Amino acid sequence: MSIRHVTVGLRSLALAVFALSAIAQCNLVAQTASRQGDAAAAFEAIVPVLRHPRCMNCHSKGDYPRQGDDNHRHIMQVKRGLNGSGEGVVGCSSCHQDHNLAGLHTPPGASDWHLPSPALPMIWEGLSDRQLCELFKDPKQNGGRDPQGIVEHMHTPLVLWAWHPGEGRTAVPMPQQEFLAKVQEWASKGAACPAEPAAPLH
Repeated sequence: MSIRHVTVGLRSLALAVFALSAIAQCNLVAQTASRQGDAAAAFEAIVPVLRHPRCMNCHSKGDYPRQGDDNHRHIMQVKRGLNGSGEGVVGCSSCHQDHNLAGLHTPPGASDWHLPSPALPMIWEGLSDRQLCELFKDPKQNGGRDPQGIVEHMHTPLVLWAWHPGEGRTAVPMPQQEFLAKVQEWASKGAACPAEPAAPLH
């Protein structure tokens, strides 16, 4: 075999290797994009729960909790307090136990009933879906949690209470296991956030 044939053969082999590498890279990019799309879609699916009164009553603007499906301000001038557990004689535990009290519109309850602390208030009222997702991912605002830590937080009694809020209160609109599965999917597929909506054309 001549040197020319060897050279041509090596070039062909190099081109083949390059082509296979490019194909593999394209496949990886496509797989990554697919996972990111799945993660963003999973987050979009849980947004109706996050914006429901059972969540928004503790994650709305202001230094106080809200009540009811209409998000009215909590009676008795309850405030967040230094650690989120209320202020003065109207601390959360003054009325809220570790379970719902029997009867219509009696105080609801779950373990560790409280608002987020003033240092990390986790207020998402008025945020876009993307901004809300970015808030969830920010350890400086979410209590030092990574996405898997957010998944674990969603399994706590205080969060799960939203599916069993007591008489006279509307439960969140998604089955609990479906919600938890979507949160896990969002985290395990990279915790990508949905895009901001396109600006309207003028």
